[in-house]
Amino acid sequence: MEITGIILLVVLVVVVIYLVMVYNQLVQIKHNVSKAWANIDVLLKQRHDELPKLIETCKQYMKFEQDTLTRVMQARSGVSDAREQQNIGALGRAEGELRGAVGRLFAVAEAYPDLKTNQTFLHLQGRISSLENGIADRREFYNESVNINNVRIEQFPDSIVAALLSFRAAQMLRFSAQETNDVSVKELFQA
Repeated sequence: MEITGIILLVVLVVVVIYLVMVYNQLVQIKHNVSKAWANIDVLLKQRHDELPKLIETCKQYMKFEQDTLTRVMQARSGVSDAREQQNIGALGRAEGELRGAVGRLFAVAEAYPDLKTNQTFLHLQGRISSLENGIADRREFYNESVNINNVRIEQFPDSIVAALLSFRAAQMLRFSAQETNDVSVKELFQA
């Protein structure tokens, strides 16, 4: 009887240790997803702050391109709203609209030689392009973190711990199919 009790106690201790280890790993994965989102959020905020400066610089030269400038600001607002609400699906759509609007702005700017040589414009254009690249890199890291989280909470026996402790799947950050297509500069100039 003593040996059976000791064996049961050892099994119980091993199970408890295993469950604690699984829980701690799931917590770490969940926080990696949050950290990856925070990294994207920082870059989105930086870009959000840079776009009005770019618009103001462009306004000085692009008197007849108010529609293009308005589209950039509306798209910027959509990204900001989705980011603040942490609505990943809406953010993906808004990002597609913003990138298209900024792409049109840069393409239209080609028709303004004085603007193309303006140091402020060139600096802001480079800064925004750099931020776009950073967002793309961080999006990849975020999606990888989400994938690890989602796989882990579905794998047995981790799924039992995840379900009991309310761990939830996270949503991937995807951009529209239009976002992944090649840009046609000819179409941008005709818009």
